[in-house]
Amino acid sequence: MLALAAVLVLATTLPVQDYTVHALQWIEGLGFVGYAVFALLYVLFTVLFLPGFILTVGGGAVFGLVGGFVVVSLGSTVGACAAFLIGRFLARDMVEQKVSGNRRFVAIDAAVGRQGWKIVFLTRMSPVFPFNLINYAYGLTRVPFSHYALASWIGMMPGTLVYVYIGSLAGGVARAAVGEAPETGTLEMVMQGVGLLATIAVTLYITRIARRALRDELPQDEDGPEHEKAKPERSA
Repeated sequence: MLALAAVLVLATTLPVQDYTVHALQWIEGLGFVGYAVFALLYVLFTVLFLPGFILTVGGGAVFGLVGGFVVVSLGSTVGACAAFLIGRFLARDMVEQKVSGNRRFVAIDAAVGRQGWKIVFLTRMSPVFPFNLINYAYGLTRVPFSHYALASWIGMMPGTLVYVYIGSLAGGVARAAVGEAPETGTLEMVMQGVGLLATIAVTLYITRIARRALRDELPQDEDGPEHEKAKPERSA
């Protein structure tokens, strides 16, 4: 447990963003092996409480829309499962101290006892809940691992698609600028832009539905607007 704490402290003090950019540049030159390396890097980021946003967008830039979506989805799900298992079996006391007194988690724990995978699925689709912390916190609940893994994988897909899409467009523009890919025509750019906006719109709509469903499942004084105003959301 002390070793894990030391690694977490070290990870948060290093210039992770710069290292991540260099790692993505290196991964891009690895070919097919780069997919495995990227997935393992995503798992490491998740377990160490490091922000995965730059990796998600970077996955789209390096591997394109389809390849990026598959490898990010795989890496984020495996990472979430690894954190869950660590929270349940290896670092339970540490996680309990982290979430102790967090009224929102108490409400989620009670709701998971009633609804199980449904709550996991809904919280994955709502950006209100900090991704890295809740991975560990779910290890303290009674949700079966298989239900957690499947609900997390499916629930994270909409958000993953949006960020990978953004990264793929950025990567395409960058490659065209240096002559590594043909220039994108005006019509194609318009269609890509429309596709991105449509994806964002659908994701926002799904997120709105998820938040409404969560308000129905969680006690109002724990997750309602009044509570959010009185006590801002804490991040990991």
